[in-house]
Amino acid sequence: MIPAVDIKDGRAVRLKQGRADQQTIYDEDPVRAAKRWADSGAKRIHIVDLDGAFEGKPRNAAIVLEILKAFSAQHEIEIGGGMRTAESIQTFLQAGAARVVVGTKALEDISFLAGLTERFPGRINLGLDAKGGKIVTKGWVQVSEVLATDLVERFSDMAIGEVIYTDIETDGMLQGPNFKQIEQMLNASPFPVIASGGVTTLENIRDCKKMGCYGAIVGKALYDGRMEVAEALKAGSI
Repeated sequence: MIPAVDIKDGRAVRLKQGRADQQTIYDEDPVRAAKRWADSGAKRIHIVDLDGAFEGKPRNAAIVLEILKAFSAQHEIEIGGGMRTAESIQTFLQAGAARVVVGTKALEDISFLAGLTERFPGRINLGLDAKGGKIVTKGWVQVSEVLATDLVERFSDMAIGEVIYTDIETDGMLQGPNFKQIEQMLNASPFPVIASGGVTTLENIRDCKKMGCYGAIVGKALYDGRMEVAEALKAGSI
């Protein structure tokens, strides 16, 4: 179980179905939000620069670097959102990020992803965000005609760490994951799969594990108090 901290306009927020106009602010200080999950026992934290995802380059880098400085020595911190240049990715990895998540750029330029995985084997995660099984890019604004399951197979010979698969129609809705799409991704992916989007209950976490997921990212359900980190971690380890 991996808690999420999504950053928009310098604050920790959650969106509904990836819509920028449907946000809930949970903490004015994302560093404090990350500390909450770290202090609760989480070994790994998922950080997303939402402004970066929408604009195509990191926009909350100072906050992300502060989180890395505070927690990367004892926790695995993965960073996503606007990671579309080798320079920005290298900056965060050198600052202590365990992994960087690449999404839009992987669809646009396969050779870019190949080069990154050669330089940083196992430390580049592939972020596949989908709607109806089709890849959505640029901060969940553009829907392509490319199936996520087809795309992941193109990268089978690369040293990708994990695939983070997000079904945006369930994300932030507290209605459970899209298990059908997750199963299809598990069948197609040559890499460990982390489920994201709609993970709401401890049973959801257990079901993801039973299906063969490597992990599950949880956001809104933790912020809303529907589950506690300790019990969610336990559910994911059974």
